[in-house]
Amino acid sequence: MTLKRIVKNLIPLTMVLAMAGNSLTSQGATVTFTPDTTRVLRNPLQGWVMYLGRNWDENFWEEKGYDRMTVEDGADTVKVSDYASCAYIRTSWVSFEPEEGQYAWNDPDSRLMKLIRSVNDRGLRIAFRIVIDGRDQGQNTPQYVFDAGAEGYYDPKAPGMNRSPYPDDPVFQEKYAKFFKAFASHFDDPTKVEFIDAYSLGKWGESHSMIYKDNSNKERVFDWAIDLATSCFKQVPMILHYHRMLGDPDDDGWGSVPADAEMLINRAIDRGFSLRHDAFGMHGYYQDWEKEMAKKWNFRRPIIMEGGWITGAHHRYWRDPSGLYREGHAEDVRKGEYDASAEARVNMMDFRINDETRSWFEDAFPLVKKFVAEGGYRLYPHSVSAPQSARKDSQITVSTEWRNLGWGYCPTNIPQWNQKYKVGVALLDADGTPVRVVSESESDLSKWLREAPGKYDTVVDLNDVAPGRYTLAVALIDVTQDNEPGLEMAVNPALTVSGWLPAMDVTIEE
Repeated sequence: MTLKRIVKNLIPLTMVLAMAGNSLTSQGATVTFTPDTTRVLRNPLQGWVMYLGRNWDENFWEEKGYDRMTVEDGADTVKVSDYASCAYIRTSWVSFEPEEGQYAWNDPDSRLMKLIRSVNDRGLRIAFRIVIDGRDQGQNTPQYVFDAGAEGYYDPKAPGMNRSPYPDDPVFQEKYAKFFKAFASHFDDPTKVEFIDAYSLGKWGESHSMIYKDNSNKERVFDWAIDLATSCFKQVPMILHYHRMLGDPDDDGWGSVPADAEMLINRAIDRGFSLRHDAFGMHGYYQDWEKEMAKKWNFRRPIIMEGGWITGAHHRYWRDPSGLYREGHAEDVRKGEYDASAEARVNMMDFRINDETRSWFEDAFPLVKKFVAEGGYRLYPHSVSAPQSARKDSQITVSTEWRNLGWGYCPTNIPQWNQKYKVGVALLDADGTPVRVVSESESDLSKWLREAPGKYDTVVDLNDVAPGRYTLAVALIDVTQDNEPGLEMAVNPALTVSGWLPAMDVTIEE
């Protein structure tokens, strides 16, 4: 379909054209767009997260049934990758560096890199948590760290096995910092990596139940880990678990809230971290303190959700203190997780892994689609107004109103993004090539909320634009990528031209 045919068909398909005084040329036009409310948008820090097993290889799509997931009514099957924005892997330090300086990313045929490549090949980004502590899992730290003199401890449930380093041990810190810097030099790439779960000490990498040489080092270790992450990752968002026992040595993991808990979280956020929590839907763990923490940072930092209950394994979710979950009814848990996510205004929800993923599709597929439509951020241009003719070497003012259909927000305010996404206005020639692109410097997508649209008057300088007929178009552009469209808008993609949404014809006259 040619650009002229696209532009011609826009009005009857998706727009209502309102003209002041029925005069297109002298009074201009206002074009109103109808949003797409169902399509999966794979924008960064928005949407569904699927998990990868730490020992999986690139064949898991078929072997684990991820390419043929039965939906709720059993009448159809779908691919999980068609609904996800990214894939998250919690894996060990030793899997990335089995020997000192022997990095998995330097071997494209390594299992990990082939697994990651299979994710990127499907248009999904990858996200990481690198686990160091070996309790309940296996030795996650390379042996060479201990051979170099790092002190540590063994798994209390497996004496003499699964050795872990003390996080305040200087040899551990030296070796880990060297690894982490090398890791970041390869993976600090937002085109392929969604986020890095960058404070992953403690049991399961969840930053609690810490074992130190000296418990008085808690804050110093926290600062060391946060400083290391912020010095390494400049473009990929960093995530922190907003756990009340953050960095704490209390093995119970859910005792009284330490006096320094909020202070440490605030300190990490001030350094550029965003938030996640690993116990959504678990009412005995995700309590008022966590809810208030989320509320405090709503629309200031994105929140990523992980469901806490494992409905297909050993967790007894029907004993949840809420009394909302019936034994044998995983759909109750899915509903509980969804409701908690809506309350926290999360940007991303998780499918988890294996049985949990199947449960979302088989038991709660309407909620999967509901989050696609309502969760995170979902941005579109509600209206575009502009004159339809102008003299060459003059200026025109293009007025736009943008809306967010999602309960979350577009986190352009995080340091790693640094407001790189902006409203873009372009004049396209007959081939769909931009001949003039203007970035609206005043646009701040992080302030577009359901109740607060963004409105802008953008001046387009026509200097050196040859006389002729052009198509005025809008997009959400990435100013770090030569003002190319950077975010998917919630509009029918068939009506866009290389990411630009045509609005109306504009004639430049002699």
